Amino acid sequence: MIRLGTRASKLATTQSGWVADRLREAHGVEVELVEISTYGDRSSAPLAQIGGTGVFVAAVREAVLDGTVDFAVHSLKDLPTGAAEGLTLAAVPVREDPRDVLIARDGLTLGELPRGARVGTGSPRRVSQLNALGLGIEIAELRGNVDTRIGKVTGGELDAIVLARAGLLRLGRADEATEVLDPLQMLPAPGQGALACECRADDDATTALLSVLDDPDTRAAVTAERTLLATLEAGCSAPVGALADVVWGDDGDELWLRAVVGDLSGNPVIRRSASGAPTEAAALGRRLAEELLAEGADQLMGSVTTS
Repeated sequence: MIRLGTRASKLATTQSGWVADRLREAHGVEVELVEISTYGDRSSAPLAQIGGTGVFVAAVREAVLDGTVDFAVHSLKDLPTGAAEGLTLAAVPVREDPRDVLIARDGLTLGELPRGARVGTGSPRRVSQLNALGLGIEIAELRGNVDTRIGKVTGGELDAIVLARAGLLRLGRADEATEVLDPLQMLPAPGQGALACECRADDDATTALLSVLDDPDTRAAVTAERTLLATLEAGCSAPVGALADVVWGDDGDELWLRAVVGDLSGNPVIRRSASGAPTEAAALGRRLAEELLAEGADQLMGSVTTS
């Protein structure tokens, strides 16, 4: 028996259940899900106000460290970019679709929403990129689980919301999206769509058990994205989007990284891209972040975090 620590939300337990199933298939091991309440789950305040990065993972990590559970499954985008003492990222499973989606009334797309339409999101990244499109929409603060958020649209309180497609896919609700947003319009959060399997750094047995789930292309992509975020010294309260993909290049596999930094008004925004070898993912993330900083990314992010 191995104990898997997870947040108690439906999406979190679904994600963790998927990992548990993969371990049962690979090793024939029995996996028990242990639900853990986090500060981020208990608070209804905007993420930027309650600390943003780490509020959904701290309690789960503590349960791993004190031996309550053997390992944890997180949404990778919720993990702080700094190393966690005593823990190791044992596996990054194959990534689900990282793109954002729109769920709108009457089956509307983003471009079909009328001026003044109220669009819900709790993400500064999404606010910045939505405003950059110049559609004249009104942004409304949004928190809560998937059901709560979609209910704001079906109940008529909002005209539309923006969510991560990965969560809808995992919940079997992808057909509720009225539009999948092109990354040219809306770059996702670093790590969006990926899962993180974390265990104690000195637990060799669990590390080996989890290693079968690790996907090299996904790990390279999220390493580039998260290194970029760390180099920018940004967290989820900063409007930073990034997406890396392993593609076939002239000399074999190539890692292509795109990033955007803006302020909440969406004007200005800085967009840059770079490519390199998947084996040099961290270096690629640092290089692109340094280019963004040279263009004034720190001033844009500072205008958000100090406002």
